[in-house]
Amino acid sequence: MAFEPPPRLVRALGETAPDADGWLEKLPEAALRAVTLHELTVERVQVPGGRSSLVVLVRRPDGTPAVLKLAPTRARPESERAALVRWAGLGAVQLLEPPTTEGVLLLERLHPDVSVRSLPEAKALLEAAGTLRRLWVEPGGHPFETVAERTGRQAEAMRARAAADAEVAPLVDAALATREELLAAPPEHRLLHGTFRQSKVLAGERMPWLAVGPDPVVGECAFDLSRLVRDRVEDLIASPSGAATTRRRIKRLAESLDVDQERLRGWTLFRAVESGVRARRVGRPRDAELLLEFAGWL
Repeated sequence: MAFEPPPRLVRALGETAPDADGWLEKLPEAALRAVTLHELTVERVQVPGGRSSLVVLVRRPDGTPAVLKLAPTRARPESERAALVRWAGLGAVQLLEPPTTEGVLLLERLHPDVSVRSLPEAKALLEAAGTLRRLWVEPGGHPFETVAERTGRQAEAMRARAAADAEVAPLVDAALATREELLAAPPEHRLLHGTFRQSKVLAGERMPWLAVGPDPVVGECAFDLSRLVRDRVEDLIASPSGAATTRRRIKRLAESLDVDQERLRGWTLFRAVESGVRARRVGRPRDAELLLEFAGWL
């Protein structure tokens, strides 16, 4: 079988950085090696798939369905592996075998086409929040990246963009000032999913909903929850009551997960501006417009 990377993956990796290590070019051969090593039977490549990895639906030698995931070093697959080991299947997809090859994960098969996003909005938020709560554990001994480190890199890119783009400068200034305030006194340090949203929660067999695709980071819970606030942003922007709905969503999520409402609002602002500025930089003007308008409500 040919393991051609889906167009979505090729496009997303091209936006973030050039393929300096030739990972995409080597991907078909790497996938074939992993399939052979684990004695897997390939069903199909998941399309459109993710933005940072190749996902292949496979079966193990005993017929058990599984997922083979291959990711480049820049996607921090070893950090993902460490987080999955730490969660041990509680709230997250389960790692099926110990590491054999760097950048390759063999995972339990969930229902790849059924995410929490398929539910009505109120129910989706409730189920997603309940799943996220299970992931907030002590980080253990692995040297996970911290929220301060990750957002520090992002802040530098935002400053550079604001210097060249006066239109985004006021929002960038507000987001950066908010980040400094939030980092001054974080209320807790937990292992976080890092990129949590409704589409990252899939239907499973051993639990109704399980999280997938973490980019783990250690920090306060409000940072993790903030990405969930802007889910279905296109619907929020299209609604005449979008700003009010967003404020209610922040209040409801903060109360349901015992997170400080103002800290949640602050991280929501920072992450929306960061995503909007990045979308603007890589040539996705429509996404940038939605995200920056949303950030303006905060």
